[in-house]
Amino acid sequence: MRLKLSDEKTGGDLLLFKEEESFDRLFFGRDRFNKYFTIAWNPGQPQTVTIDGTGHEFPANSILTLLFNQSFTFENSVEIVSWQFNREFYCIMDHDSEVSCVGFLFGSIDHMFISLNEDAQEKIKMLSAMFVDEFKINDTIQNEMLRVLLKRLISYITRLARSEYVPEKKIQDDKFKLIRKFNLLVENHFREEHSVSYYAQALFKSPKTLSNLFALYNHKTPSQVIQERILIEAKRLLTFTEKPVKQITFELGFDDVAYFSNFFKKHTSRSPVEFRNSGSVIKEGK
Repeated sequence: MRLKLSDEKTGGDLLLFKEEESFDRLFFGRDRFNKYFTIAWNPGQPQTVTIDGTGHEFPANSILTLLFNQSFTFENSVEIVSWQFNREFYCIMDHDSEVSCVGFLFGSIDHMFISLNEDAQEKIKMLSAMFVDEFKINDTIQNEMLRVLLKRLISYITRLARSEYVPEKKIQDDKFKLIRKFNLLVENHFREEHSVSYYAQALFKSPKTLSNLFALYNHKTPSQVIQERILIEAKRLLTFTEKPVKQITFELGFDDVAYFSNFFKKHTSRSPVEFRNSGSVIKEGK
């Protein structure tokens, strides 16, 4: 089942997939023009989800969120229930005060597999059924009703994720917001800015303050977060495009190919060329 609502005036799209055999996403190819955020629910058995070329275990009774620029496939997509939407339908940036998910729920570095207890499973089942019902009702308020349901879904998943991943006793709301702002800044500027000092200055904090804060929230340092984001993008470009290493070097903010190659090899134990040759390259635009 594939249900879709499109708003011709705004370009907003909302989709719901259920029991679809070929549900996947290829950002650098077929899907490069459809910038859909994805919420995927696995109510069945554990299976593998491959995100940007890397396999991850998708546990049973859990939810995964994915950015619009990520490619993914599921081992058994028939068992997956997914929602997709673009910013024209619901902009999580503009509505961050409502859902508080920007820089936390949707991310490129760490993939959250949000576990659902029995109560949460029933809640998601109920919301899924409500979505299906609303898709079938074609009236003047259908768009708004579906937008309200999507907001409820995102808000609920954010609460579940925060209770599972954020140490509430150690992180106050203002500190948690600071972490989200840092993550968002990195996502927007990692191609040009590689130093912690740039992000600290943008947040009116010292690099040491950021490091102390991340020590409470995450075992990674701010520097590691920046480096991992660069590496993820490098791997994606090497895997899914045929762009020369020199072009990738400059796209990721490095001035010297040798320096970029050493950076990549230090963190992956392979040079960019060795990494590319180790797997199949999916041509951009195919």
